[in-house]
Amino acid sequence: MTIQVVRELSAIPADAWNALEGGISNPFLRHEFLSGLEQHRCVGDHWGWRPRHLVLRGDDGTLLGAAPLYLKDNSYGELVFDWAWAEAYQRSGLRYYPKLVSAIPYSPIPGPRLLVMPGVERDNAEQQLIAGAHELLREESASSLHWLFPDDAQMDSLERHGFLRRTGCQYHWFNHGYESFEHYLERFTRDRRKKVKQERRRVRDAGIEIEVLHGDEISAAQWAVFHRFYASTYDKRGGYPTLTLEFMQAIGRELPDNIVLVLAKHRGEYVAGALNLRSHDTLYGRHWGCREEFNSLHFEACYYTGIDYCISHGLQRFEPGAQGEHKVWRGFEPTPVWSAHHLVHPGFAEAISRYLQQEHQAMSEQMRELRSHLPFKESDTTP
Repeated sequence: MTIQVVRELSAIPADAWNALEGGISNPFLRHEFLSGLEQHRCVGDHWGWRPRHLVLRGDDGTLLGAAPLYLKDNSYGELVFDWAWAEAYQRSGLRYYPKLVSAIPYSPIPGPRLLVMPGVERDNAEQQLIAGAHELLREESASSLHWLFPDDAQMDSLERHGFLRRTGCQYHWFNHGYESFEHYLERFTRDRRKKVKQERRRVRDAGIEIEVLHGDEISAAQWAVFHRFYASTYDKRGGYPTLTLEFMQAIGRELPDNIVLVLAKHRGEYVAGALNLRSHDTLYGRHWGCREEFNSLHFEACYYTGIDYCISHGLQRFEPGAQGEHKVWRGFEPTPVWSAHHLVHPGFAEAISRYLQQEHQAMSEQMRELRSHLPFKESDTTP
């Protein structure tokens, strides 16, 4: 087995990459998505996301495993916040950047980060990929190595390899065999059910029509409208709209079954939209934007329509994105997510280890508290 560092994912055949993990179903890990980010200038030197993907090959050159990896000179677009760590390094006269990050750019989507071909001994392949990442860490003189949002099994594996575990929280919806949105609301207390119905009614009473489109149903004009909505969200918040219109159009063409675009129309004009991606069992909410504000439209487009979609299409889970405690009383459950960290400097590694232990305790207590605010009846049990 040999490890290679690949700076352009297009150098790896799409069918070989997508065959990893027995066939990658998570759209954010598919070749079309990750290579599209590179080809359409959503990552690269200009954004501080420089591809350094690891590839594990057999003696005959066969692809046996891989890990999406980036050399970063900032912490933008990661959604695991380590700005304070970088500041502490700077105050100490040390460089925190560059660092190495295994992640899906701009997307806090849990899933595998060490991708292994079926039939390959997983423990050995993961060990080879982790060793390759450590070697690249030395070659690039980076301060640290981070794996963002690995799934539970890989987080455990990374911890066994000496990485520090960091605990985060997201809010996920779970489908317990619901037959309709009304069936879902039957689990709610009377007051919470009433409030959700009021929010949905406000959108209808405003004369807003909701359209749900898959990738092959979205016209060039509709993509252009949504991209303006998406960019406006970052303009309002002082951020950077890193995803280009060309990238969105490309994944619409190349991943048509994985794209779920929600558009809201008022008096014949589009006024808002929400972009989701889906796998065979999960809906992932990603981006929202609007031209005009309407009462409760954000909740309808980003949450309730997504729940409706999951129920009608038999999806088991809805991950609407990072942060947002307001999701809890709408039925999204506090769910732990992880990141794994290795810091070269032993003093900082020890200090951050202590901090992460305290943070884990605080996050666990916060999630327990948040669960008490779920809208479900006390007598209700999960179907």
